[in-house]
Amino acid sequence: MRLLEGLVLRTLCGEHIVTGEGLARVDFSRVVSLNATAAYLWEQVEGKVFTPDDLVALLTARYDVDEARAREDVDKMLVSWREAGLIEG
Repeated sequence: MRLLEGLVLRTLCGEHIVTGEGLARVDFSRVVSLNATAAYLWEQVEGKVFTPDDLVALLTARYDVDEARAREDVDKMLVSWREAGLIEG
């Protein structure tokens, strides 16, 4: 899978948000907010093909979290990213 092309992660007033690149693509009724951990993962896989296992590995390498908890969190995050139309594949 990969992040949908044309989306960018921005930090505004301490909030991590995903918007369309360029003002013409910004729909302020559909701005997606990410927590710091999800923003970290976004930055790590931006422009790359990735798997859930890749995200789990990134989480366990950076944070003090066991693999089972990381997998649970990644699965939930990917569901929300799919529902928001942020990923393809």
